[in-house]
Amino acid sequence: MTDVLDSFVEREYAYGFHSDIDTDFSPKGLNEDVVRLISAKNNEPEWLLEWRLAALEHFLQMEEPSWQNVHHPPIDYQDMHYWAAPKPKEDAPKSLDEVDPEILETFNKLGISLGEQERLTGVAVDAIIDSVSVATTFKASLAEAGVIFMPFSEAVAEHPELVRQYLGTVVPPRDNFFAALNSAVFSDGSFCFIPAGVTCPMELSTYFRINAAQTGQFERTLIVAEEGATVSYLEGCTAP
Repeated sequence: MTDVLDSFVEREYAYGFHSDIDTDFSPKGLNEDVVRLISAKNNEPEWLLEWRLAALEHFLQMEEPSWQNVHHPPIDYQDMHYWAAPKPKEDAPKSLDEVDPEILETFNKLGISLGEQERLTGVAVDAIIDSVSVATTFKASLAEAGVIFMPFSEAVAEHPELVRQYLGTVVPPRDNFFAALNSAVFSDGSFCFIPAGVTCPMELSTYFRINAAQTGQFERTLIVAEEGATVSYLEGCTAP
């Protein structure tokens, strides 16, 4: 067993590549202005901005936990970007044909094909790079079954009543240090809604890729499965 573990640890990291993507950043640091910027980037309603600001206020009154058996250099929460996104070439892409080829190639290298014809069998994928979703597969097919699967930022615009009803009901912002931090600065993620009695016809998956250096990726997934609903959800994440 030791030999197997040593071999695994010593092998080359397959996902250590960096993609040449022109990127926008928020200023470094965590403060009210940065939280407002993230909210504005997503065109969020006032209630969600206030939710974020309340979480930030709570976070700034907390101390990072020290009980965990984890060894790493101290994290300077003021020395990172809290939002980063590929610069749009024009308007937001309306189809995969309009997504930056460099971004598509990045996910191809990761083994995540975003073309529905070359899809992972039976898996719908929401692909997120740094702070934004760049593509979501099978949204229309899932909608025919009554299933909502889309980026969190889209769900806030299209289904605000559902987001507001369920956001933070499992892990509220005041639950812990990192829950408060995430609640203040999360930028995107996936929203999944499966109606009562419905079995989701395919697996749902979100793949988070960090590409930009000195950037924290703070994402949020909200899964709502009503009574008698069935769904399988997977997440993956890599960074250089």
